[in-house]
Amino acid sequence: MKSGNMNQTLQALLSPRSIAVIGASENIHKIGGRPLHYMRQQGYAGKLYPVNPQRAEIQGLPAFPSLDALPEIPELAIVVVSGEAAVQTVRDCARLGVGAAIVIASGFGEADEAGKRMQDEMVAIAAQAGMRLVGPNSQGLANFGNGTIASFSTMFIEVPPADGPVAVISQSGGVSAMVYGLLRGQGIGVRHMHATGNEADVTVSDLALAIAHDPDVKLILLYLESLTAPEVLAQAAAVARRRGVPIVAVKAGRSSAGQRAAASHTGAIANEDRAVSAFFERHGIYRVDDAHALARCAPLYLREWQPQGAQLVVVSNSGASCVMAADAAERHGLALVPLAPHTQAELEKRLPGFAATGNPVDVTAALLTNSGLFGDVLPVVATDPASDLVLLDIPVAGLGYDVERFARDAAAFADTAGKPIVVAAWQPPVAAAFRAVNVPTYESAAHAIASLAQLTAHRALLREVAAEAARIADSANGAPPLRLATAHANAPTRTLSEAASLARLAASGIPVVAHKACHSAEEAVAAWRALGGPVAVKASSPDVPHKSEHGLVALNCNDEESVARAWLDQNATLERLGAASEGIVIARMERAPRECMVGAHWDAEFGAVVVVGDGGKYVEILRDTAVLLAPCSEDAVLRALSRLRIAPLLAGVRGESAVDTHALAKIAVQVGRIMHEAGGQIRSIDLNPVMVSASGAVVVDALMEVAVAP
Repeated sequence: MKSGNMNQTLQALLSPRSIAVIGASENIHKIGGRPLHYMRQQGYAGKLYPVNPQRAEIQGLPAFPSLDALPEIPELAIVVVSGEAAVQTVRDCARLGVGAAIVIASGFGEADEAGKRMQDEMVAIAAQAGMRLVGPNSQGLANFGNGTIASFSTMFIEVPPADGPVAVISQSGGVSAMVYGLLRGQGIGVRHMHATGNEADVTVSDLALAIAHDPDVKLILLYLESLTAPEVLAQAAAVARRRGVPIVAVKAGRSSAGQRAAASHTGAIANEDRAVSAFFERHGIYRVDDAHALARCAPLYLREWQPQGAQLVVVSNSGASCVMAADAAERHGLALVPLAPHTQAELEKRLPGFAATGNPVDVTAALLTNSGLFGDVLPVVATDPASDLVLLDIPVAGLGYDVERFARDAAAFADTAGKPIVVAAWQPPVAAAFRAVNVPTYESAAHAIASLAQLTAHRALLREVAAEAARIADSANGAPPLRLATAHANAPTRTLSEAASLARLAASGIPVVAHKACHSAEEAVAAWRALGGPVAVKASSPDVPHKSEHGLVALNCNDEESVARAWLDQNATLERLGAASEGIVIARMERAPRECMVGAHWDAEFGAVVVVGDGGKYVEILRDTAVLLAPCSEDAVLRALSRLRIAPLLAGVRGESAVDTHALAKIAVQVGRIMHEAGGQIRSIDLNPVMVSASGAVVVDALMEVAVAP
């Protein structure tokens, strides 16, 4: 059901020609009464059929005792009845050929095992009939573009609806209502507000894909507690990118406590959080932390600004506000670069002699007597190379200030300069004047700057996504797309010995330490002589992946006696453990300024996931690593490395040479490609340490886990 044209398969949910409400109520404050009330109020043009055997008329509409009594088969059914009655209603809908059903009732998969069985039964019934199912435990769907308000949300009474360019799609009804309210509070209209509940069938991703095609939608906001069909969300993101529609998302359940809460709320399945972030980054979806952050940046996105840099100019009538704004900009990674000398000279002509003209620009309290100062400053600032972004910070205004003129001047800049401008104004009448002329306005400079930083980072991410797609396509050299094999998903696994792991890596072109698997002490001594220096002696057994715990690693052996003794001791230990032996590895001791790691694992949802970063014995404690999805480019890995805490060390400090991060990145890229091509046959690769020096990188220790062929 999740393949094909999603617009067509979800048509019955988003734009039905007829709707039946099973469990309809005369009382508009009851769940069964709200959808009818809203749709009549919002001008739904299709046919409405209240179903309730106890009444002949509901809210002025003829009521029907059952689905079978309707004069036609409705395209959409809203199921308000609960428990077994809901299951029977879904069965009746499927029998009649209803296109889709929204099950609002709760007490199913989110409740207990009995509820989960009923939910599974509903899904099976719907799937067999080709009927789409939203919920259960759903607040419902609302399309204000055509009046299909199949929802019982109280928020539509609290905050009157208005059609607009934003779509809100959420697993949680409460979060969807909150984001809707925050947007409407900013005067922004909302086209779609959908809550999917337990997602037994239709998911946030499904709806995002359908809505990404809506030509009137300019911004998509998502709230997810699980991500069960990432390939569908990836398609939605691709459609949105082609149309220039940003997607911003909250993925809750980042902590273990959050994951438990999500499971009890919607029956959500936890995803590994860093893989989720890597997925979002891969597809240009900007991740934020909460519902407020989802709505906060909407006014900037809707202006469709495309900042090319992260340099901020602050203009204010308060020196203290200038200082605090500069601090906030640094926290969010925005640079306050001094304005060019010619810009400052021009500003000095227009401002009082005691004003500050560097950056921030302090027009001082002279604004009270000269309301044109903002209008004098902004056109000059617009042409300066340091002004990718502009903040107009107004901590005080009101009686005696020509606030309307301030707003007109800011609006003129916004309309002509082509650069983002935001206003910080906490006084409601001042803020209202700027919002009235469509200038994004916030109560604090901190929120204004955070929104500018988000817009800048998101636009840069989208440009990088396009560049990364081109790099990956070029690296394929015209080869056909990789096909993922899924037959190994549930197969048992086995661990390869170190010798076998190193051999497979070397065959794929990955630089590995010079070594030899030896089957006698004499062979080990000969290998030491051939390597010509200190060696590591390590047992190679698929039964003992963690060798050091059993004394199966000896380092810096550099004479015949120590090499032979280590071989004999380790061989005896393997025999005592009853572990299969594939020889004892004699490997050259490698030394380098940095011990790094490269790892990868196969994720059931995201495919090949690559981890790269700081390595050595403290890797699991320090956790200074980055996560990417494969296949990825060398540039993507280098960019990820640059964000790590160890990035300055990799670049060289206190006279140390920089290490060859390109060589490390090449290994990560190749490991990702190996995993991706294997399509699940290889479950994990662990390379730690990878010794990285100024002249290259080499894998010293390797472990691979593979699926056992049936």
